[in-house]
Amino acid sequence: MNLLLLAIKSAWSRKASLLLATFSITVSVVLLLGVDTLRKEVKNSFFTTLSETDLIVGARSGPINLLLYSVFHIGNATNNMGYQAYLTLKNRPDVAWAVPLSLGDSHRGFRVVGTTADFFRYYQYGDGQKLLFREGHAFHDLYDVVLGAKVAQKYGYKVGSTIILAHGVSDSALTPKHADKPFRVSGILKATGTPVDNSLQVSLAAIEAIHIDWHGGMQSPLKISPEMARKLIVEPETVTAVMLGLKNELMTFKVQRAINDYTKEPLLAILPGATLASLWQIMSPFEQALLAIAAMVFLAGLTGILMTLLSTLKERQYEIAVLRAVGIHGYHVVLLFVIETLFIMLLGTLFGMLILYAGLAAFSPYLAEHFGLFVQPVWPDIEQLQFIGIGWLAAVLISFIPGIAAYRNSLNKGLSS
Repeated sequence: MNLLLLAIKSAWSRKASLLLATFSITVSVVLLLGVDTLRKEVKNSFFTTLSETDLIVGARSGPINLLLYSVFHIGNATNNMGYQAYLTLKNRPDVAWAVPLSLGDSHRGFRVVGTTADFFRYYQYGDGQKLLFREGHAFHDLYDVVLGAKVAQKYGYKVGSTIILAHGVSDSALTPKHADKPFRVSGILKATGTPVDNSLQVSLAAIEAIHIDWHGGMQSPLKISPEMARKLIVEPETVTAVMLGLKNELMTFKVQRAINDYTKEPLLAILPGATLASLWQIMSPFEQALLAIAAMVFLAGLTGILMTLLSTLKERQYEIAVLRAVGIHGYHVVLLFVIETLFIMLLGTLFGMLILYAGLAAFSPYLAEHFGLFVQPVWPDIEQLQFIGIGWLAAVLISFIPGIAAYRNSLNKGLSS
């Protein structure tokens, strides 16, 4: 009889136990490939939080610190850079655009970003995707504010809603508020999966207006009305950071050196991509930990196969003894176990990939909208195929254990039982 057909019939006679082994491999494949896919997408999303921006400039500090507070809105700047320095950078002949960022205020725990309308024109993320408005438009009036998607979603804000900004970044009830100068929501951005979703954008002039009667972190008793502030606001003295786009990317390092050597004040220019890579290196142990957990789950699935095959040895002693008695060779007994194991691995891998990619296809819009993960169900890459290949090889090696045991016991115990 054909050995493959014999193995299939033998497996079918014990379909319940082998089905459990197949299920364990299916779950293992889903977790292994799923974790690896999400790990790579998280990494890709992290590196594309900001794209098409050549340099980020701020007061001299550490590169990672500058990246964290300017892009991710984590922490605070140790110092601000002068507004005149921003104008100097903007007017350089090799600079195509410059977007200033002024940080320091908040709304219910979400950061407020003072900027210009160019922010909505030049800020890009992912694969060169631009910011789009879900509702409304960019700020036109002095007291207009644009909301990120999560800010609007969490508090149910609509275009036309009135909000109050807080002085500082604390979410405490004791945090002083700019209650005398309320803002009107002029627009709500579509979700991007970037820190923009968790921020509010106002004009630089608005930042000056709400602080025109503040000194030393406290509001002056002589309050200035919102309408009077419109007439009194002047050019800002400082900004927190500036995003730069260059006319020629080949000039990036030259412009970076020129900014770092700026003599009128100490500035630091960083390359976002290179700094993101340095920051990711700090986070790489967590990435490896996720992969290790997935590998352990896959190992547990292989252990399940071994336990299933070993548990069926006793009930298969007579079957194998008869086969040996009618002349089947000893290595054929081992091959029976190898074929059964490969059959389990094949079904488990196919079912696992089917479930994984069907799930990714179903949930990819949700992942893109809420987490900025643009996951597409595609064939496994080379690294993932290597993982699967190693798993299959390990499964074959494991199948030799019950196969050799069955071969040794087949004649001695099989017929006598």
